[in-house]
Amino acid sequence: MSEPINVDRTFHFIMRRMVETGQAPHYTEIASEFGIPVEEGRKALHDLFAAGIPGWLFPNTDLVASFAPFNNLPTQYRITIEGKQKWFGQ
Repeated sequence: MSEPINVDRTFHFIMRRMVETGQAPHYTEIASEFGIPVEEGRKALHDLFAAGIPGWLFPNTDLVASFAPFNNLPTQYRITIEGKQKWFGQ
């Protein structure tokens, strides 16, 4: 799943989920979205970050810690839109 089109699809799915919910998806959700085995979903996540996108996984895990401009962990940079604060900035 490391072809550019698949990296782009993974990026778009994660960004869309961050905007909708304020949380990054787990790689099992990536696998479900694309109808691929769970291990391929994990690989798609790692391929995306290996491509050099501005963000990172939490150390020694497969969990998205930051996905620019959002942070999946609470920071002092709170983002509020239309009275809803469900995002944190990098």
